[in-house]
Amino acid sequence: MQRRRFAVLALILAPMFATSVAAIAGNDPATPAATPAANAEAIARGGYLVRFGSCHDCHTPWVMGPKGPAPDMTRSLSGHPSDVAVPPPPALSGPWVLAGLATNTAFAGPWGISFTANLTPDKDTGLGNWTEEMFLMALRTGRHEGKGRPILPPMPYQFVGSLNDDDLKAVFAYLRSIPAIRNKVPSPIDPPEEPKR
Repeated sequence: MQRRRFAVLALILAPMFATSVAAIAGNDPATPAATPAANAEAIARGGYLVRFGSCHDCHTPWVMGPKGPAPDMTRSLSGHPSDVAVPPPPALSGPWVLAGLATNTAFAGPWGISFTANLTPDKDTGLGNWTEEMFLMALRTGRHEGKGRPILPPMPYQFVGSLNDDDLKAVFAYLRSIPAIRNKVPSPIDPPEEPKR
């Protein structure tokens, strides 16, 4: 009799136990994982949006080529090169409020000097430790990692952040799929303090 009770109990509890183990392992059957085809589709969509959004114009360093300046695709989306020193920017006056470095990865204006971020999945210098949620929050709030310092001009986070969640998740999937490039981008430089009167 006791064996029969144990067998019935085992039959009842086995599916619940399997579901709990699957959930702990990240394979919750209630939320099926994305199929490889769905992931490939998201990555392809993200690549399209990155190209359409002109992300390479600022996040990929420019070099002078035979036809003039062009993005250096060997450093695709790696941000401002850590080996490029930035001299003090020119004085801006009148209607001139923005100056850009020849690499098109550093910009000076009333906010100080900003550097384009490394968007590759490098864990130490890029987005390798970012979560999808952090990425979405950064572009929705205009704050680094969704909660840190402000994202500075000329990054059009308001434009990019207006994409729907599926598109932003596709962009993140694409950025996670590209080669990681180790490149530590400098922190922004505050503008000089106004002289006290």
